Amino acid sequence: MRLTTKGRYAVTAMLDLALHAGGGPVSLADISERQGISLSYLEQLFARLRRFNLVKSVRGPGGGYQLMQELKQISVAQVVDAVDESLDATRCEGKGDCHQGEVCLTHHLWEDLSKQIHVFLSGITLADIVNRHDIQSVSQRQDQRLHTPDRIVLSEIF
Repeated sequence: MRLTTKGRYAVTAMLDLALHAGGGPVSLADISERQGISLSYLEQLFARLRRFNLVKSVRGPGGGYQLMQELKQISVAQVVDAVDESLDATRCEGKGDCHQGEVCLTHHLWEDLSKQIHVFLSGITLADIVNRHDIQSVSQRQDQRLHTPDRIVLSEIF
């Protein structure tokens, strides 16, 4: 199974949004800075997430994105599906032409694995992840890092 950057980044961005949703709309620039994901890439991902009614945009000063559903209603699989990410473990991308145009010996095994992975991710919600202590610790560390200057310039002090 190969989950590409698109799916990983979409899940990461949605978790960041979920963790910071209490303060109102969250800007993609803030998510970009905290998670090290390109702003233009986030814009593409959020356009897809918006089409699947997982997020909504809020315009104007203080605008950004908000979740359209409660955390416990959004599964990781929904996020991955929204960005057209395949959870296919076969070599042929599920087309059945992995062995000279025909199904290979292990095609059905890998196809079954792909289905199990999707079922597994369907059973995990954003709430499940956000409520984990280790996830909250990482988020706090990221927030502190953004609000702590890397260096202090002496001319700013005097």
